[in-house]
Amino acid sequence: MATLFSLVLTKVAILLLCIAPISLSLTFKKIPLPTGATGPASFAFDLFGGPYVGVQDSRILKYEGPTTGFINVFFVGNLIDQVEAVCDGQTNDSLGPTCGWPFGLDFNILTQQLYVADAYFGLLVVGSNGRLGTILASGVNGTRFRFLNSVGLDPLIGVVYFTEFSVVYQLSNITQVILNGDATGSLLKYDPKTRQVTVLLTRLFGAARVAVSANGAFVLVSEQIGQRIQRFWIKGPKRNTTETFITFQGRPNKITRTGLGDFLVAVNVITNQSTQNVLPTVVRINAFGTVVKRVALDRQYNDTGVTEVIDHLGEYYIGSQYVNVTFVGVYGIL
Repeated sequence: MATLFSLVLTKVAILLLCIAPISLSLTFKKIPLPTGATGPASFAFDLFGGPYVGVQDSRILKYEGPTTGFINVFFVGNLIDQVEAVCDGQTNDSLGPTCGWPFGLDFNILTQQLYVADAYFGLLVVGSNGRLGTILASGVNGTRFRFLNSVGLDPLIGVVYFTEFSVVYQLSNITQVILNGDATGSLLKYDPKTRQVTVLLTRLFGAARVAVSANGAFVLVSEQIGQRIQRFWIKGPKRNTTETFITFQGRPNKITRTGLGDFLVAVNVITNQSTQNVLPTVVRINAFGTVVKRVALDRQYNDTGVTEVIDHLGEYYIGSQYVNVTFVGVYGIL
């Protein structure tokens, strides 16, 4: 009887862990980045935890727990022997072409490889034992990538989807780019077996993150300027067609898939057109494009926009690309 009771309690605990992001109240904490590190734009987790975090000065950090904190695991940059001295702690946009900017991360659990969409250097992969990455693609059809924004893996076959913003922008003028409009973004696919890059969609308005459905049937791509998420069908009768999945009043930034098959979107809602102040928000949507939860983040981020939200073991890890953000935000379950 005691064993049965323990089993029931265990199952109840697991059930609560699964439903908590939807139904329970949340608390917020900050995990400080190392001195000089700013703008945590994207996250990834391996089998043993994390997160891995891409920051503005070209580093990818990994969180090793509250005692150790973050450690350096990977540097981008084209001056490998000097990158630490030149790039560590820099917030100078002009150093981007030298130092790189790991703007999108995703981890392949099966191969133990970290995929990186670097804004300046292209699509890279990092093995479990290396500090330097391998560039998989720096362009397509004879044209060099201009600004890679994100990367997302098919959970079943490991095909890599990624986006190109196409406009090389600096933090100081990104607002102007969005106001003027830009339809030069693209959704692309990299096949690790053939090592080929394929363009799937073009003329995207501010292409941000991609996320593949749990069954690998479709990929979602968010458009910041277009204020929508599009669904590109990978399989089935609608294969190779596109449709609007959901629209927003604000700017949807990166989108990630949860362990339960829902999706989390970092949405920045304009609250003042003249000053471009925003209300940073987390929106959770299901596989049918229905909003199931919204969480406003103004108390934690004021009017600083958020870039990505990722679910790991029932907690939301929140990132922001901006230089005034020196921490990783975590919403934990009460």
